[in-house]
Amino acid sequence: MSRHQVESQLSTFRDFAAPSAPRQLMPAATDDEEIPPLGFAIAQLHGIYILAQNEHGLVLVDMHAAHERITYEHMKTAMSDEGIRSQPLLVPVSVAVSENEADCAEENREALEQLGLTLGRQGPETISIRQVPVILKSADVEQLVRDVLSDFLEHGASDRIEAHRDEILSTMACHGSVRANRQLTIPEMNALLRDMERTERSGQCNHGRPTWVQMSLNELDKLFMRGQ
Repeated sequence: MSRHQVESQLSTFRDFAAPSAPRQLMPAATDDEEIPPLGFAIAQLHGIYILAQNEHGLVLVDMHAAHERITYEHMKTAMSDEGIRSQPLLVPVSVAVSENEADCAEENREALEQLGLTLGRQGPETISIRQVPVILKSADVEQLVRDVLSDFLEHGASDRIEAHRDEILSTMACHGSVRANRQLTIPEMNALLRDMERTERSGQCNHGRPTWVQMSLNELDKLFMRGQ
């Protein structure tokens, strides 16, 4: 291969590898600052996983599962304390539903309001969404309401709904979590890691799957047969 061809390929590689924005480096821990348990974020993989470095090695985080757990725990705490805060929509959303769903929304108005949802009946098969939980303000509110009404219909009477409240909150939390393929900045990833460290049971998502795994330096070395 000629020198010109080598230089051309190196130039192409540099153009491909160059970041489109200034690099965001992992914050360096000072002498009197310990590295957090989940470390500092260094990258995002396929819009699904966060890669972080801690004192033991590499931490991989399923960002949707982790954020879902955090949202769920926050909603449970709010429900037990002052209640879930809601905010009115600038323009109420009209939703076509079945008559059973419209009846359910009307009959369970108070229970829905405790969950931060204010719904009104506009017709036999139409409801309007007027308020949603602040923590879920970025969610697809129409699909959120459909899924919650589905849970209410499944659990039936109000006493059974109360018994299955955590399941309903879990359904709602899923709608408020970061979705796959959403690109996060390094500060956003680090904020999620810190939230995980402050949240009980954050090691598992609402469905029992792990939210993060640790790979030690020894395990990484073995993958590359280092020291063998």
